[in-house]
This record gives sequence, structure tokens and C-alpha cells, in this order.
Amino acid sequence: MARRRSTPLIRLSRDDNEPLYRQLRNGLVAAIEAGTLGPGDLLPSSRTLALELDVSRNTANLALQELVTEGFIQSIDRVGYVVSQEVGPFVQARREPPGIPIDWDVRFRHPTDPYPHMRKPPNWSDYSYPFVVGQPDPSLFPTRAWNRAGRAALDGENRSISLSDLIDQDDQLLTTLLCERILPARGISATPDQILVSLGSQQGLFLVAHALVGSSSRVGVEDPGYPDARHIFSRRRGTLRAMPIDDQGILVEGTTSGLDVVFVTPSHQYPTNVTLAVGRRQQLLTAAADDDFVVIEDDYDAEFRYQGQPTPALKAMDETGRVVYLGSFSKFLAPGLRLGYIVADAPLIEHLRDIRRYMLRHPAGILQRTTALMIESGDYAASVRKTRIAVKDKWERASSGLATHLPEWNIPTQTGGLSIWVPGPSGFDATGLARLALGRGIVIEPGNVCFLNEPRPVNYFKLGFSGIAADSIEPGIAALATLIEDQT
Repeated sequence: MARRRSTPLIRLSRDDNEPLYRQLRNGLVAAIEAGTLGPGDLLPSSRTLALELDVSRNTANLALQELVTEGFIQSIDRVGYVVSQEVGPFVQARREPPGIPIDWDVRFRHPTDPYPHMRKPPNWSDYSYPFVVGQPDPSLFPTRAWNRAGRAALDGENRSISLSDLIDQDDQLLTTLLCERILPARGISATPDQILVSLGSQQGLFLVAHALVGSSSRVGVEDPGYPDARHIFSRRRGTLRAMPIDDQGILVEGTTSGLDVVFVTPSHQYPTNVTLAVGRRQQLLTAAADDDFVVIEDDYDAEFRYQGQPTPALKAMDETGRVVYLGSFSKFLAPGLRLGYIVADAPLIEHLRDIRRYMLRHPAGILQRTTALMIESGDYAASVRKTRIAVKDKWERASSGLATHLPEWNIPTQTGGLSIWVPGPSGFDATGLARLALGRGIVIEPGNVCFLNEPRPVNYFKLGFSGIAADSIEPGIAALATLIEDQT
């Protein structure tokens, strides 16, 4: 027969943020841990608990029901609540020293890689002169247009698409508009079955690498190049080969034999912003066919060209389906939205769709439909134009500021991108400069992380201009030049 126990000493506080029923639940668990209530013991009734602890009976019942759900107690007809016989191991474990902590390092099946990471201060916007790369000015975000599209995405027939589980599919309106409005501007002809929506172009790259790169794969990467691409390929166990960059873009001749994949940023090469010359483009496509490799084109900021028209995508010249195109909305709207897309032959897209399904199913429906409605209304195109004008002004100020304050460096200025690649004199230490600059409220990004092999040159840095206030660019460069003069 169950032993009836008196109400254990439990202190409840109405000033505590924790609800009373949770305090009561915790108090009863503590009594079980301490042995005041043991297996088979009969607990006071909810009425008794309520009276003795000065709480409502509903509060007592909530606490008891939670303990039943968790398995601490059980309800027996015409008897009441008794402590479960199964709590013995729980109580014993609480009375013994904790076991050996788990060693997570030995359990990781996909180790990290040896390459350095890009870093920037988490609070970069708090600095006086944040020359960070790839961060647009939040004031340029089309808030009204986005809110208008977001409200429409939850109305009428849009609502079901926005809120439904699409399983492995994408918003058909978005993929259709990509084919009709966005891709033609890049010279690309595609159908919806050749498009997969991703959480930004970086997830797109991860999906493609997951599908195409393994331990036997040889991957050509631009050098200097995009560090995160190196990390993604390396973590797929691919062997990386550096492909040099000059003022015409990636060097193709004599560099592609034996490769399985080549990763390029032809519109604005990262980090130099050089545009891949048309002759080199054709060389690359010809080599891809002759040497049987796939080209991954990351077209991350093609719209940001400030002189002349944006160069058509490499994918626009692709007649064999060997180019996998990565596009993004992040640089034109906001990186925090994390929305991009992949354009490739339908069989590859279906394979990527299967991979994505068991990773995250699909990007949020409401995000896809809101973006689609912005494109459909013309607000997206208007926002791109407005942003390009504002960023062009910053590009001009940054170019002028460098020419004025560092004239002897002869810094090459490209006609597009969101940053300027600054090569310092031989022997100059840009990594040391970046550390000193932080102390003066200036954020720059060292360029050594962009090089594949050791020893990595340390005389380069990236000067981003998209996220800094326009009026801060010239004085920021002036302050940086003073710091450089003091250092040299």
C-alpha cells in the first residue's frame, strides 16, 4: 500500500518570474531527488497542496500533471498520485558524481580545414569608419515596398503559398519571375525546372559542392579568391588547385587539365573586382568541354557596375550545360534575408532539390512570395537602381580618396563591386595595419586570407565602401593614410 507523505517543505515566491506551478513542480522534484518522497510514496492531493501552499487548485493540478507527463509520478484510480517506481535511476544518478564529460572532438566526422577565415568585428557598424566588405547600407533597404509585398504575401491566394510546407518545391511565382525578369538581364535563358531557390548564394555553393565534390575531386579556385568557397570545397575533401589572376581575370591556359570543378567569379572577381575578359571566358568554356569539368559561376554582385552596362553572365555563353550559375538577392536587398538561387540543367537541379529537402526542405515560403511580389510590382528593379546610384557615389568617393591620400600606391580601380582591392608596397604588413586601425575606429579587412597557399602575401587589404556612410569615406581614408604613414 502506498505510504502517504505530508507536504514537503516548498517555498513559493510570487515575486519570481517563474510561474507558481513550475515552482511547485520543481519543489516536488527536489523532494524526490532528496529522498523525502520515494518510489511508491503517495503525494498530498491537489486540494491539500493548494491549501497548504496558498495557491489555487488549478496551479496544483498543473504541477502534478506536468510531473505525470515527465514520468516522476503516476495517477492511480481511487488512490491518488504516487511517486513512480522508475525514478530510482534518476535519484541515484543525482547522488553520484557526474560521469566523464563527452569528448566532442573525437566524434566529428567532417573535420575543419586548415585555411584561415574571413573575420570582421561583430559590432563593425559601431566604428567610426567601417570599411567592411559585402555589407550594404541598411538605410537603402526598401522598407515600404518590402512591407507592402509582405502584407500582400499573407492575403488571398498568396497566403497558402507563404504559409504552406512546400516539401521540396519552390514558389512557382518566384521561379517564373526569375526566368522572365531577372535572368534575361544577365543574358540567361532558363525555365523554372532549371532553378532551385537557396538561402543565399553560399548555401547554393554548399549544395552544389555536396553534389559534385568528394575525396577524389580536384577543384580549381581563383587565387586570390573567395575564402568561403575554399572552406566549402575543402570540407568536402576536395583537392584544391590555385588558378592565378591577372588584369584579365583567371588564367585558363595550362591550368585546367585534370580538374573536375572550377569555381569562378567572372563579373567582379573576388577580391580584385577584375572582370573576366571575353576571350578568357571562351577559353574557360572550351576547356570545360575538352577537359570535361564543371564551372561554378558565382555572380554575387553583377548589378554593381558603375561604368557601362553589366557584363553578361558566363552562363549566357554556355551551350553545353557545364556552367552552374549562383545568383543572390542578398547584395541588392539585405544579406540578412538569405535568399539566392541556382540555375543549372534540370537533372542537376532535381538532385540538388533532393539534397536540400533533407537539409531544410525549402526556404521560407513567405520570404519567397514576398520577394516574388516585389519583383512583379517593379519595386525590386526600382530598389536595385536606387541602390546602384547610392553605391556608385560611394565608389567614386572611395576611388578619389585613395588617389588623393595614397597617390604613390597606384591602386588599380575597377568599374564595379562593393570594395576596392588595395595592394600595398612590397614588405608592407596589412594585417598589422588592420589591428592598429581598429584602435582608431577604422575597420579594414586584411587580404592574406584570400590566398590559397603559404606563405600568403600580407601586403593586401580590402576596402569596402557599401556599408559606410558616404560622408565618412574621405575622412576615413585620410585617417587610414595617416596611420599608414606613421607605420612606414
